[in-house]
Amino acid sequence: MLDELVAWAEIDLDAIAFNVQGFTQYVGDRVEVIAVVKANAYGHGAVMCAKAALAAGATRLAVHRLGEGIELRQAGIEAQILVLGYIPPSGMQTLVDWRLTPALMTPECAQALSSRAEAAGLAVPVHVEVDTGLNRYGLTPADVATFVCYLRGLPALQVEGLYTHFATADWGDQVYVHQQLEEFDAVLEALHASGQEMPFIHVGNSAGAMKLRRAHFHAIRPGISLYGMDPSNEWPAVFPLQPALTLKSRVSRVWDLPVGAAVSYGRTFIARQPTRAALVLVGYGDGYHRILSNRGSVLVHGQRAPILGRICMDQMVVDVGMIPGVQQNDEVVLVGRQGESVLPAEEVAGLAETINYEITTSLLPRITRVYLQAGKIVHVDGY
Repeated sequence: MLDELVAWAEIDLDAIAFNVQGFTQYVGDRVEVIAVVKANAYGHGAVMCAKAALAAGATRLAVHRLGEGIELRQAGIEAQILVLGYIPPSGMQTLVDWRLTPALMTPECAQALSSRAEAAGLAVPVHVEVDTGLNRYGLTPADVATFVCYLRGLPALQVEGLYTHFATADWGDQVYVHQQLEEFDAVLEALHASGQEMPFIHVGNSAGAMKLRRAHFHAIRPGISLYGMDPSNEWPAVFPLQPALTLKSRVSRVWDLPVGAAVSYGRTFIARQPTRAALVLVGYGDGYHRILSNRGSVLVHGQRAPILGRICMDQMVVDVGMIPGVQQNDEVVLVGRQGESVLPAEEVAGLAETINYEITTSLLPRITRVYLQAGKIVHVDGY
């Protein structure tokens, strides 16, 4: 099967399980792990990664959009799925139909959900986000108690969760994170004073869960680190992580460039000496960043091969002059491990002037996902 592919990502489900278990062991038995699988599990494949995370000890899932939750339900996943993003009132019937859990912040959405849930004879759990300083989605701290009281007055809604999201948990300087926690604690105290206890509180993302034990509450919401990537470029992960994704391609042509030969669009690379070149079948049409032109590299035979010229939509040229024996159909690694050599997503992200999240999340559907367990292929998307 793999010999048919020219561009694919191998996803190690054992690595996903290892990372989930790292979190469960770190936070202890009393704290749940909500596995964040939004954006196609950060490019790794939502369904397979969600199943692996749940099997490894995660108890719930989180996505950002309604359609992401539906995809998981259609795959037979029964765990609670929290939709963290905005759902229009018109989407509440769909939410009820697929038994998803929304994050609410407006009376209009709450009323729409309540009427549809009541008509279906269901009690739908809902969560509320507090904006403690990210200034994005969520209610201001001053509005939370009133809104929670309003929700509890509506039929068929079960007010279950309260949460917030950190803006700078990945920083070495934790001052602002502690300010956010103080804001959140004040909201909890106000709710307590008004007799409105919240049964399920979750705050810590990957970085927050690692660095702030007092942010564990009832659950944590790790995302990036479930996939084995560092949650911060300012401090190392506090327990071992295993990267789950390896992005691979093949050499489709090997040839010699004479002095003066230009490579790719715009002639941004011109050979100053005879150069052995190889054509690799990945480009920006696959989600591999064009900014890596003339600055990134790939692994061939376990050695670095610099990218020559501009990356095209479907392919790129690399320098294999220092790598003996390169032939057509040889494996190329663009992110991940090949033999003893590693090209981590964090390094690729630095060269692309972005973050590791974007390196994997950018990978488009025509990069076939190949899922491995115990070193064997267990599923291939599209096959």
